[in-house]
Amino acid sequence: MDGVTSPLGCCTDKVLLKVPVPPLKQTLDTYLKCMQHLVKDEQFRKTKGIVEKFGAPGGVGETLQKKLLERRERTTNWVYDYWLEDMYLNNRLALPVNSSPVMVFPKQTFTDYKDALRFAARLVVGVLEYKTLIDARALPVDFARGQLAGTPLCMEQYYRVFGSYRYPGLKTDMLKVHMNCAALEHMIVMCKNQFFRLDVIANGQQLSEPEILSQLEKIVKMSENTKEWFPPVGVLTSDGRTEWTQAREELTKDPTNRESLALIESCLCVICLDESSRVELSDTNRALMLLHGAGPQQNGANRWYDKSMQFVVGMNGICGVVCEHSPFEGMVMVHCSEFIIKHITTTVTPPSSMAELPAPKRLLWKCNPHIQRLMTSSGDRLQRLVNNLDMDVFKFKVFGKDFIKKQKMSPDAFIQVALQLAFYNASIRRFQEGRVDNIRSATPEALAFVTMITDERRNFSDAEKLKRLRDAINAQTNYTIAAITGMAIDNHLLGLLRISKELKMEKPELFCDETYQTSNSFILSTSQVPTTVEMFCCYGPVVPNGYGVCYNPQPDHILFCVSSFWENTETSSTVFIKALNEGLLEIRDVCNTSKH
Repeated sequence: MDGVTSPLGCCTDKVLLKVPVPPLKQTLDTYLKCMQHLVKDEQFRKTKGIVEKFGAPGGVGETLQKKLLERRERTTNWVYDYWLEDMYLNNRLALPVNSSPVMVFPKQTFTDYKDALRFAARLVVGVLEYKTLIDARALPVDFARGQLAGTPLCMEQYYRVFGSYRYPGLKTDMLKVHMNCAALEHMIVMCKNQFFRLDVIANGQQLSEPEILSQLEKIVKMSENTKEWFPPVGVLTSDGRTEWTQAREELTKDPTNRESLALIESCLCVICLDESSRVELSDTNRALMLLHGAGPQQNGANRWYDKSMQFVVGMNGICGVVCEHSPFEGMVMVHCSEFIIKHITTTVTPPSSMAELPAPKRLLWKCNPHIQRLMTSSGDRLQRLVNNLDMDVFKFKVFGKDFIKKQKMSPDAFIQVALQLAFYNASIRRFQEGRVDNIRSATPEALAFVTMITDERRNFSDAEKLKRLRDAINAQTNYTIAAITGMAIDNHLLGLLRISKELKMEKPELFCDETYQTSNSFILSTSQVPTTVEMFCCYGPVVPNGYGVCYNPQPDHILFCVSSFWENTETSSTVFIKALNEGLLEIRDVCNTSKH
């Protein structure tokens, strides 16, 4: 993927800079500042000595930095492959909950299954319209909002939306991208755990909405023929990556299975027609149904997690998209989803003549007793994951981003400080091929603010509290700017570590140090995913003892999706949300009382 340039409709190499390599001393100094308040004094003294030795003139750090600068010269983006492998492809955890985010569409009210299929047909046409823009490279260029607003953003991720597929591997996965998406002419429709090929082009013409609806109706009818049912092969993709690799190797021994896999792996996207689930359609339950399908007995096997985009249309109105995260960021998923929702809600279907089309083809599978046992095991592990996820969607209605802006504060930084307070109480798309670096929100300034706010023994003045709040927000804003200008520390440290491996050096002491392990355990994993349509994004925690928090600031409210694992007794999504609610009100009071 290195070296792919972008013609019209995308920011080109001439506009976008290459990701910089930060100065070594700057990264090491920032690393120490980030970690000093997170480890014990004795451990920090040890770390400081290790860092000073690493960064000394003529030391290991200088050698690695020189090699990293050389790599920058010869690649489009020096960190892209390292980051992709470290963040996603080397991760052996199952994709649902642990990796794949979902976008929950506005709740639909379907009168019957035909109503749901009409929605699905319109969704398919919306996907094809979006694909037409991608094929023509006609998407308008994204510009940054918030910090450094107006900066053009790299558009390459959009060209991976439909052409990407993540192949499982024993030790590391492989992301394959069809650069010629125009050649992809079929989707896979899943219904009752069965697979069907939906050709969206017939006789050189794209199918009309009535034709797509007719094909979907045929698929539903075919799926009801229990005599032709195959076992739920899709459940295998919900398993750990190594387990799925081994199962895939078993499947591919048979030519029938190889043919079916090839059709799935070369499709535009997957459309999952879900059965009605027996749950109240709350925001939380809709999020859960999309994150894991409620397990193999409900819709959990009606998925194919390796495909980058899976659009879910539930017969009871639970709709959304499940994304394999490695090809693109959340905002790409947002823009695509918003385009499709706007198409569904605003487009009037013109009358059109319907061609008599052959019925969609069912994908066939050959499953021996060994594969059957593997499917049972995968289903059991998926059910454990379902039972373990503690998810809560919380709409904070007291104020939204308008109030925060009136305080002359960044809404994102304000919310991040509130999340730090809640956690305390509850226990780079700007460059070619740019992805994100971590924004480290647990700053010393945030710690100083939350300890002041929670200290009941001392009586701090409102002015002191407001000063600490502004210091925390400024620190958060400054680190955000560092991250989006390529000057944060995590990608740089990862690059130095990977260069040392490539040079077959002994692993530098810096990366064996306990502090470095602590720095890479993100107990609070947060992400702002704002939308202009009434929908929301959510995902699971990234560590067993952590929280995943996705937030969507709107003018008069803020939507939070908080996830944790039941198995860990230190975490509770309900407790976190209670602390978050209290923290937001407390910070509002600091802002309000200081004015009097």
